[in-house]
Amino acid sequence: MSNDEPFRIKISIADRVYPLTVAHSQEEALRSASKKIDVMIHQFEENYAVRDKQDVLAMCALQFASQNEQRTIDTTEGYNKSVERLIRLDEALDRILSK
Repeated sequence: MSNDEPFRIKISIADRVYPLTVAHSQEEALRSASKKIDVMIHQFEENYAVRDKQDVLAMCALQFASQNEQRTIDTTEGYNKSVERLIRLDEALDRILSK
């Protein structure tokens, strides 16, 4: 079996088991994500008066999505600042070299 040949695993989320066919390269990330979801579910259930699993799962989805969006925003801002710095550096080098 090659390293990335699909195989079956079972992932548990919110006391439900989901059989998945995944590549070996995906397995660790999926298992880690399912553990993080379960931890987050437990935290929401402990800290808020939420009893409906659907509501808890929606809150988890929102939390993960907002974290992902924030990383995208932060990365984009960092990229834009780096590009601006490189442009200024390039302009300064052009001025120095044109003398």
